[in-house]
Amino acid sequence: MIRVLLVDDHALFRTGLTSILREAGDIDVVGEAANGEAALDQVRLLAPDLVLMDVNMPGIGGIEATRKILRKSPNVRIVAVTALSEEPFPNHLLDAGAMGYISKGCPATELFEAIRSVMAGNHFISKEVAQKLAISQVAGQNADSPLRKLSAREMQVMTMIVSGQGTQQISDALFLSPKTVSTYRHRLYEKLGVSNDVELTHFALRHNVIEQS
Repeated sequence: MIRVLLVDDHALFRTGLTSILREAGDIDVVGEAANGEAALDQVRLLAPDLVLMDVNMPGIGGIEATRKILRKSPNVRIVAVTALSEEPFPNHLLDAGAMGYISKGCPATELFEAIRSVMAGNHFISKEVAQKLAISQVAGQNADSPLRKLSAREMQVMTMIVSGQGTQQISDALFLSPKTVSTYRHRLYEKLGVSNDVELTHFALRHNVIEQS
């Protein structure tokens, strides 16, 4: 059996995903976590084979959680499961060490395929995500996107800012000084051509950095 940990801040989504995974026959959901910090604890306690990781969550988020999990438990396989299928999120997750990236809208068969493929040592990107990446590359959108200017850390700080987290919260979660967080904030303003957090949030919504409710 493949032992899986689910990490997503929506309890209803975790419940639905658990029900779907039971149908696979060779996958056992051994635990759940609602944020990246809890995921670190659960990986340590449960030693899962694979983590299904959401990207956009309160706290440190999926990118940083992936990086920290693999630093402590390098044998754990991580697959990002997210609605954020636009560039540059897939590349940032893969750079952090994730071996798979699938859309929350993918069929159950593709979810099973992703888990089994990654457990076999292969990388897996869902058809929807791969298609969007291919289209953006052909259209030259990757080079033109303002998001391509950002480092993985800057992306992480931005997602935390636009999810409503304050400087001290970000500082505590990422082990950065408040001054460093403020430096990242102003660097984001400069790179993205915005003047404040409200404009940054509007930018994030336009570019699918955060999910619109």
